[in-house]
Amino acid sequence: MGETAAVSNQTPISYEESKELAKNSDLSVRLTLAQRSDLRPEILYYMADDPSAEVRRQIASNNQTPVQADLILARDSDESVRIDLASKISTLRPELDSDQREKAERYINDVLDILAQDQTTRVRQVLADTLKDVTHAPPAVIRRLAKDIEDVVANPILQFSPLLSDEDLLEIIDGGCASGRLSAISRRQGLGEAVTDAIVTTEDREAVTALLENKSAQIREEMLDKLVEQAPQVEAWHKPLVERPQLSSKATRRLATFVAKSLLRSLERRAGLDEETAQILEAEMNRRLEAEESGEAEDSFKRAEQLHASGKLDDETLSEALIAGDRALVRSGLAVRSELPADQVGEILTSRSAKGVTALAWKANCSMRFAMQIQQQLGGIPPNQLLHAVNDGDYPMEDKEMLLQLKLFQTA
Repeated sequence: MGETAAVSNQTPISYEESKELAKNSDLSVRLTLAQRSDLRPEILYYMADDPSAEVRRQIASNNQTPVQADLILARDSDESVRIDLASKISTLRPELDSDQREKAERYINDVLDILAQDQTTRVRQVLADTLKDVTHAPPAVIRRLAKDIEDVVANPILQFSPLLSDEDLLEIIDGGCASGRLSAISRRQGLGEAVTDAIVTTEDREAVTALLENKSAQIREEMLDKLVEQAPQVEAWHKPLVERPQLSSKATRRLATFVAKSLLRSLERRAGLDEETAQILEAEMNRRLEAEESGEAEDSFKRAEQLHASGKLDDETLSEALIAGDRALVRSGLAVRSELPADQVGEILTSRSAKGVTALAWKANCSMRFAMQIQQQLGGIPPNQLLHAVNDGDYPMEDKEMLLQLKLFQTA
């Protein structure tokens, strides 16, 4: 009990005492000792062969463990020991003189090489995740991990490692790269044109999507134009294409012909549009809006006819539609009930004429109370210009005058 307490409190212990504790039959004593940061290298080296995997895991995780011991642990029979060693390995930068450092780095490289060839995928995966953004790892180990048979090992290296050159990446792509790996490469920061050309040439949609979303990737104008021509059939490309930092006028105009309206608005807001392209985008937006209104009107007219046929196209239904913001149904309902052409109804409602709108409501057999609601909410008539009911609900104009008002809005 006293020995355990002395070790756990990190109180200084002598070399001789640590040697005895390393041989102690009590597992908890050896475990606590293995966590110390002040042990002599030879003690840690000795404990790398401890019969307990738990102790060896602590030695593998200990930053003070000498690289000679790590070389032993890299071949440990327990994969959890090797996993813990792989998690620590990027910190192995011994502060020694040049001769000692060279020898130590040879050990480190050997450790990394062994782990990179480990039969357990999880060991290689942890190693790859540990080394993915390390700048001082051996390039040969990085290339081995980048070509690993398992995506979970290769992808972190392919996406993040600064030690992979364009030549390395092109070799991997040319060798027949799976889609997930191509996508990992596509997400790398600062990809050059040679690599992006190679990715586009594969015609892998998932990888090209990732490439387009990577705003740091340099994609030649010719390649972007090529992708824009293919994009009508690949919706996943639309948004990243619209958001690319550089787009030619040709690509911008072509995108405008098929992307969603929200993306068309994004194109209109792009900085640096030439005047002709801006005008083309505006014309396309107007065309879309007109088409939407036409389609909306056609749909609402069918609904109005169905309601009328079932006897449900009454003032209450239209009033509820008006409150709900379904103006298209109200306009169509007035056209159906009045038996006037939809164009004429639309012209009356946009005329800002209180008399014209009131006459339309009368023709549609609406109550004068609802006619006032139509004037204000659909016709846009200001409150001080509204026509009000007379005699507790009657229309304020004679039938003859209302027919005359409607005749004013007759279409040719």
